[in-house]
Amino acid sequence: MVKALAESSLAAREVLQEVDEALKQALSRLMFEGPIEELTLTENAQPALMAASMAVLRVLEKDGGVDLEARIAYVAGHSLGEYSAVAAAGTFSLADAARLLKRRGQAMQRAVPVGEGAMAAVLGLDVGPLKEVAKAASQGQVCAVANDNAPGQVVLSGHAEAIERAIPLATEKGAKRCIKLPVSAPFHCALMAPAADEMKKALAEVTMKPPAVPLVANVTAEAVAEADHIRALLVEQVTAMVRWRECVGYLKAQGVGQMIELGAGKVLSGLVKRIEPEVVALSVGAPADVEAALKAL
Repeated sequence: MVKALAESSLAAREVLQEVDEALKQALSRLMFEGPIEELTLTENAQPALMAASMAVLRVLEKDGGVDLEARIAYVAGHSLGEYSAVAAAGTFSLADAARLLKRRGQAMQRAVPVGEGAMAAVLGLDVGPLKEVAKAASQGQVCAVANDNAPGQVVLSGHAEAIERAIPLATEKGAKRCIKLPVSAPFHCALMAPAADEMKKALAEVTMKPPAVPLVANVTAEAVAEADHIRALLVEQVTAMVRWRECVGYLKAQGVGQMIELGAGKVLSGLVKRIEPEVVALSVGAPADVEAALKAL
């Protein structure tokens, strides 16, 4: 994760060093060298993904001279990526973002014993029919739509037994494929309520400023520019559906014609192309990507 960028840019190395110091952990070494089993523990993966995104942003700002406030109309992030977006907009510090995400990962892991929860990606059905599936499958347990990622790509979350019941029901409704996800907890559903309570306490302890540019929030799929509103939405987000399809649609409706994904992977830019094909979507994670992003900006 962003090793090549760190080798080529002091700005990227400074971000990773600050995150390491905030967590009192050699997270950057884990990002570069693994082992993958340790990196993918949610308490490590969440701050690592944020660090990767912020490293790319700092390279664009410090090495490329990009003024985020002048060149960017909105920020947005998917699930834990919303913390990256909030940090990018200056609402809370990089160190606070790292500590919050470490705590978020630990709280989510503690909320549900391993094996009791599950998540499944459903391909070929939209969110409306899947809400009906989730309701039918719940039978007194939790089964909910966790992520509305794109047309025909929706994720269910809840008790493991309820997810097992939902899969054949989704197939009957016309789903092309259902894939159980290799996750350690059932994110973005009511089972995460203990984690939401913990994040409410954690976020209350953090100084937050108004964002330099508005955040398009997962919970509302609308722009937010007040620090206390963002704080409340980050708590709600733990148990609420990630409305990514609607977030992208909102941005397009505001006249946004270009979206730049910062950090590890190309998942979000791929989803943008599915949701709004006319929007230009770039992903930036390696030194070669930086030049293309600077030209676009």
